[in-house]
Amino acid sequence: MQQKHAFVIAGTGSGCGKTTVALGIMRALMNRSLRVQPFKIGPDYLDGGWHYAVTGVASRNLDAFMLPELILNGLFNQVMAEQNIAVIEGVMGLYDGYGTDPNYCSSAAMAKQLGCPVVLLVDGKAVSTSIAATVMGFQQFDPAVNIVGVLINRVNRDSHFQLLKQAIEGYCGIPVLGRLPVMPEVTLPSRHLGLISAQEQVSQREECWIRLAQQIEASVDLDKLLTLTQLSSLPKGNIDSLVDPVMGQGLTLALAEDEAFYFYYPDNLLLLEKAGVTIKRFSPLHDHWLPECQMIYLGGGYPEIYAQALSCNHAMHTALRQAQQKGIPIYAECGGLMYLGDTLIDADGVRHGMVGLIAGESQMGDHLKRFGYCEAMALCDTPLVAKGETLRGHEFHYSDFITAQSPVFQCIKWSDPKETLKTVQKSWLGGYQNGNTLASYLHIHFAQRPHVLQRWLMMARRLL
Repeated sequence: MQQKHAFVIAGTGSGCGKTTVALGIMRALMNRSLRVQPFKIGPDYLDGGWHYAVTGVASRNLDAFMLPELILNGLFNQVMAEQNIAVIEGVMGLYDGYGTDPNYCSSAAMAKQLGCPVVLLVDGKAVSTSIAATVMGFQQFDPAVNIVGVLINRVNRDSHFQLLKQAIEGYCGIPVLGRLPVMPEVTLPSRHLGLISAQEQVSQREECWIRLAQQIEASVDLDKLLTLTQLSSLPKGNIDSLVDPVMGQGLTLALAEDEAFYFYYPDNLLLLEKAGVTIKRFSPLHDHWLPECQMIYLGGGYPEIYAQALSCNHAMHTALRQAQQKGIPIYAECGGLMYLGDTLIDADGVRHGMVGLIAGESQMGDHLKRFGYCEAMALCDTPLVAKGETLRGHEFHYSDFITAQSPVFQCIKWSDPKETLKTVQKSWLGGYQNGNTLASYLHIHFAQRPHVLQRWLMMARRLL
């Protein structure tokens, strides 16, 4: 095996600077002519979008809640076959996951699953020797996690950095690989769903990435980082059982992709292509017709920001309604549900007419309505699962969908993943269907089991 490198950039908690540091390291390593593959632990779309903006390589989500271990490992191995180094951005703090179990859906658990070392990012502002106690706590909490080095964020003066470095290396016996000073010019912008997407900022940020990479090269020991993060082998796993390579042959999927719709897991599109499906992009904002197709996929995004333009594109509304009347199976997630409804009420209370395939209206609020992982059991047959089957996914939205239409999913958010402690934290009904059209707030990963994709493809094949 060609020498591979991989490491998880993990933090002490959310907001410690993982994304900025990861972006700088990715670009700096690419400047050394290394083939970098970005990853993000968990379901986050926005961080992955920034990874792509900086590297030009689609970032992959490593989601232990939605994906079985061998399948997740197999997806990791497939994309790493062509790359030199995996830079994996962690989620929240190193040991934060689902519930209180640090071995489920945490950065630490993923590092152990993949056999990857961890680089711990700590905040150096307004601290001296106490920083060693923080690092030592993370080391001792789970000695099976291979923390190979430390990076210190928000340290401007070299004298302060040397003090922190001496404390960590002296008391913890772990190398400090460098620091990143405060760089206001590269602060990532945010809005109600988190960071503002890279798609909206990419043309304005290139100079920032150049400066960030230059700073990383100057103040982080990348040579030592590469030495410490060599992989002896790739994890055990494959995706051979996921798709039949002839199941999708002859099928074309129309994929909504523009400023309003762009939240897709790259692995979902990869699996469609591996099944033989041809993917053609279209824009609900700018186009007036659909590509010739047998399947339609509308992902999440920010339809509320572009509600007026989406509302005015009546030709696209008509094209989607005609596709539904032909029996073309349409699958929509989150923003896609909002677009397929009758009406979208934006944050200012303005009503905008939408496609009208799902009876009801979405209404923007000022706080998160639902957030996090859940399981959705189908109450009837759907294009993705049969009645009684369950999908795993996550919801993250500020809007509510108000409708008198019967829901198709019973959704449950568990308080703790351990079977012995498993109790319902929240439950709700959601997801709506109109013929072969399925729309819900749930974001899912098709690789969670083979039947999910096969069912949709079989429905589409009836149109050939």
